[in-house]
Amino acid sequence: MLLDAHQHVWTEPLLDALSSRRYLPFVRRTPEGLTVLHSAGERPYVIDVDSESGPERTQLLLTDGAQRAVIALSSPVGIEVLPQAEARAIISAHLDGVLALGHRFDAWGPAAIEVPEPAEVDELLARGCVGISLPASALAGPAALDAVGLVLERVQSRGAALFVHPGPGVGHQAGEASLTEPLWWRALTDYVAQMQAAWLTFAGCGRRELPRLRVLFAMLAGGAPLLNERLVTRGGPVVDLHDPLTFYDTSSYGPRAVDAMARCVGPEQLMYGSDRPVVEPLTTGREVELMNNASRLLTPTEVLV
Repeated sequence: MLLDAHQHVWTEPLLDALSSRRYLPFVRRTPEGLTVLHSAGERPYVIDVDSESGPERTQLLLTDGAQRAVIALSSPVGIEVLPQAEARAIISAHLDGVLALGHRFDAWGPAAIEVPEPAEVDELLARGCVGISLPASALAGPAALDAVGLVLERVQSRGAALFVHPGPGVGHQAGEASLTEPLWWRALTDYVAQMQAAWLTFAGCGRRELPRLRVLFAMLAGGAPLLNERLVTRGGPVVDLHDPLTFYDTSSYGPRAVDAMARCVGPEQLMYGSDRPVVEPLTTGREVELMNNASRLLTPTEVLV
């Protein structure tokens, strides 16, 4: 099976849930017919609602050469860090929409992290999610890792995969985005730093505590494994770059970065992730290989007693 492990879809249930909010993040529908997302630390984002329907996204998926996609919540919006009841209500609406798209679409289960609850992992998997997703800043640093430790242990014990996506953690206050800030700025600064911090934390200490957890890092973990030489010279821990249970999706990267990462961590650890509809994926020449690698995410590992 050819799988795209990283897409987003703005379904009507999700947009309706965000439209009912008075505080960030929220959606507003303008008299001109625009649907605009407002969130902390991000420029307002106009959503092309017509292109987000199940048939439209299915056709786009097939045009890309994939047979199936896993849909994630867009963590930079900040939904997972809202007060628990608010976060879970929006997450539920998001899953309602994704799970109604059709058989070609699966869902990552976003965990609300104001009060991390291992039982939520069971609930998300029971709804049909193929794994659990967390914003990268929820794993950035030993204290953050410890705060979600019981959730990660439950993901491991259930044999599910964890998807780490750029986004804030609890207590991480995003600065207000200036209207003069380029649209690409956060993706090249905050997102990269968040992913690198999450990878360094997990590779440096989390893997020892969670030896059987399958982890997929979005956007090549911000290229963090390529910093290993600098990590060593700065007195950091020894990291297993060829960890067989740590994977990296290729979202937003092209052939030079993907080739460098393949040499660093092994080509079998790289998985296809398009990040649609946020970006138009670059051609790497490895699409079929990467999509085949990604299909391993849908194969549960042995459940531990």
